[in-house]
Amino acid sequence: MVDFDGQQPLLYDLDSLYQHSIRVQFPNFRTPHSESTCTSNTHKNLALSKNPASFNSYNDSFQIVMNSLQYGNSFLTNLTASTPISINKSLDEIYTIAKAKYKIQFDQSWICFSPETFVQIKSGIIASYPMKGTIDASIPDAASVILSDPKETAEHYTIVDLIRNDIAQVATHVEVKRFRYIDEIKTKDTTLLQVSSEITGKLPNNYLAQLGNIIFALLPAGSISGAPKKKTIEIIHQAEQHTRGFYTGVAFCFDGKDLDSCVLIRFIENTPNGLVYKSGGGITINSKALEEYQELIAKIYVPCF
Repeated sequence: MVDFDGQQPLLYDLDSLYQHSIRVQFPNFRTPHSESTCTSNTHKNLALSKNPASFNSYNDSFQIVMNSLQYGNSFLTNLTASTPISINKSLDEIYTIAKAKYKIQFDQSWICFSPETFVQIKSGIIASYPMKGTIDASIPDAASVILSDPKETAEHYTIVDLIRNDIAQVATHVEVKRFRYIDEIKTKDTTLLQVSSEITGKLPNNYLAQLGNIIFALLPAGSISGAPKKKTIEIIHQAEQHTRGFYTGVAFCFDGKDLDSCVLIRFIENTPNGLVYKSGGGITINSKALEEYQELIAKIYVPCF
């Protein structure tokens, strides 16, 4: 795994993860005692309260991003924040009951239950699945609403183009296999719809000998940074009022043949001042501060179904 800024790469043998108090559940790999045990009772007993920073505080960061967008320094900037939370479960319990495509618990420091694949490599084909665009499924015709929304459409086009260019650095025959399909994510309080795309490319025949170079050429993930990537990261460091750390970094699992990885989002961190939930969203020139603030708060949840 590696943090957002690429300063803390960590490498573990899969067989030793549990000895290091790291629990992992990927689609094709899991450490012992990683299965979700959520039942209707544990779900009902889960209580999470959010204590977000004021809208005015968020808006200060939003305006820094918006000014950069207006000057043309960025087309898409992912803006995130840390929200203090109270929850009636320990990190160990949260990990056990949460249900997600990817789950990681790093000792008592942080826990992540990510729905987003970063890249997968199988038989020389690299694929990425950026997620960009979220809506409450209870809204009438929610899927149609988000797929026809001009702001969401522009944001998704931008991230797909960025990921396509990233993959073209390491692969040939790059193509968008699926564009703007819907994933459903259930939470305690609601169901969310998220918009994803699939982008693939063909790696060189000797890709296994270059795996590290391939991975680091793609970092950080475009869906949680923005475009153009280098300048946008500078804007993120200027605008955000917290340190991301491993939040929005990437975790990889390599079995000697195939590689799977996830973006470290849906993230609870244990800080000296208590638990915080780190979340955010993509900002474009058409974004509205209040809507983005509300989306940031809506993404604070423990998936348990």
